[in-house]
Amino acid sequence: MRVVVLADTHAPRRWRSCPPAVAEHLRRADVVLHAGDVCVAGVLDELAQYAPVTAVRGNNDGPDVAEWGAPETVSLDLAGLRVAMVHDSGQATGRTARMRRRFPDAQLVVYGHSHIPVDLTGDGVRVFNPGSPTDRRRQPHGTVGLLDIEDGVLLDARIVPVT
Repeated sequence: MRVVVLADTHAPRRWRSCPPAVAEHLRRADVVLHAGDVCVAGVLDELAQYAPVTAVRGNNDGPDVAEWGAPETVSLDLAGLRVAMVHDSGQATGRTARMRRRFPDAQLVVYGHSHIPVDLTGDGVRVFNPGSPTDRRRQPHGTVGLLDIEDGVLLDARIVPVT
């Protein structure tokens, strides 16, 4: 299973439509995860044209994102891998221990909010932030995350530049 992971697209200010470099990855996606700060639900509809979308609400998401069906947190099974998703995982210090306590059954926790790409394992859990494809802030590139999962195993996790 190929999963494309996005966060912090911040439409329409930063995302007017799907950037071509992002669309290139979405065309090969089996599933799309969005870790919040979509800002408008139309982005989720646009992403759903590529593959099924699961999203969580971020601190900048309006009522239309909630009405679309994005909860505050979500737990799901992706090809046998137990995944949880939340927008804001809190400060970097103690993050893996905090995510382990919050999502005790998750093997992988996907989050956003900071716009800083992270792929870190500790305290029995892997945490993954894809960064932002459209609002890189102090990062050198806009980024998305790519996950390859098979039979409950995360075979590969990459953060790739799209700008």
